[in-house]
Amino acid sequence: MLPGFNFRQLNIYRVPSTFMNVRVAVILLVADVLVSIFGFILIEGYSLVEALYMTMITLSTVGFTEVQPLSPPGQLFTSVLILANIGIFAYALAVFSYYVIQGEIFKKMHLNMINSSIEKLQDHIIICGFGRYGREIATHFSQHNIPFVVIELDEQKIDLIQKSEDKYLYLQEDATHDEVLLKAGIERAKAMISALSDDSDNVFAVLTARQLSPKLNIISRAKDFRSQKKLLMAGADHVVMPEQIGGFYMATLVSKPGAVEFFSFITNEYRSDIGFEEVPYDDLPDSCQGKSLRNLNLRKETGTNIIGYKAPDSTYQVNPDPDTVLSPGASFIVLGSHEQLKKLRRYIEHFDEQ
Repeated sequence: MLPGFNFRQLNIYRVPSTFMNVRVAVILLVADVLVSIFGFILIEGYSLVEALYMTMITLSTVGFTEVQPLSPPGQLFTSVLILANIGIFAYALAVFSYYVIQGEIFKKMHLNMINSSIEKLQDHIIICGFGRYGREIATHFSQHNIPFVVIELDEQKIDLIQKSEDKYLYLQEDATHDEVLLKAGIERAKAMISALSDDSDNVFAVLTARQLSPKLNIISRAKDFRSQKKLLMAGADHVVMPEQIGGFYMATLVSKPGAVEFFSFITNEYRSDIGFEEVPYDDLPDSCQGKSLRNLNLRKETGTNIIGYKAPDSTYQVNPDPDTVLSPGASFIVLGSHEQLKKLRRYIEHFDEQ
């Protein structure tokens, strides 16, 4: 680069990107070559090879000798061709410079790769918004190898995603639009979390998602208590109010500090080897369905403990009776170490072989 020269001083940075069209530049160059070849053939009677040679030396302005002296019409045609080439070549060079210097070529390749990866996702999570809560959610899913895609419109937040060490799949779009959610694979998704900063945007995103995927598990954030009812009416399965949860947590630290600290410890992935797992009835193999908790022998075979049972009517039982029989729509909550939970998954998966 020349000393003191700044590429951003070039006018191409002030030209709208819609003007810099690679397809148009290619079409102009191809049309120029074809017109030149047929012109030399018709006017000068050149063969195809001779016309192609004349076209190349005219376009490149290398100044080699003509195949044969040009007639006056040929000279006029060549003069017009040279003038046209100046404009076409200048435009093609500007397009090339724009896409290389601006990085548009690599940007398009990167976006095509991301879109291709999103199209392959199955049972993934869609995260709408990459603010404070969206980033925390993405970090958690990334650590647990849960597939997800982020939808964010703000350019600064997209820049954070691009600079992150973790390679997240993302769409720089408006999450309230149907076509964006379809592009994110909402019809194949397992759940959607709407963590947009504005409650009205969350309502629109939830409403759109519910219309596109009636069975999708939708979780939304809400700042205003009045928005909670609207989000539930729009189709959200769960509405989380961070301020309310934070206030409850701080109050409980006063009334029941020991219990809260213990729960915080066992749920901290970096300090504790203890974890929770929810096992829905529908995820169980046929051989497990309809059996009592006692007959599953989870404690004996895996070391895990069933600490809760969620009935089909969404009511909970703490430390359920061993004779409790799993039924459609129910699930049970299991407590154990990470190794025990892995053993639980393997045990259920191969229950038929026991």
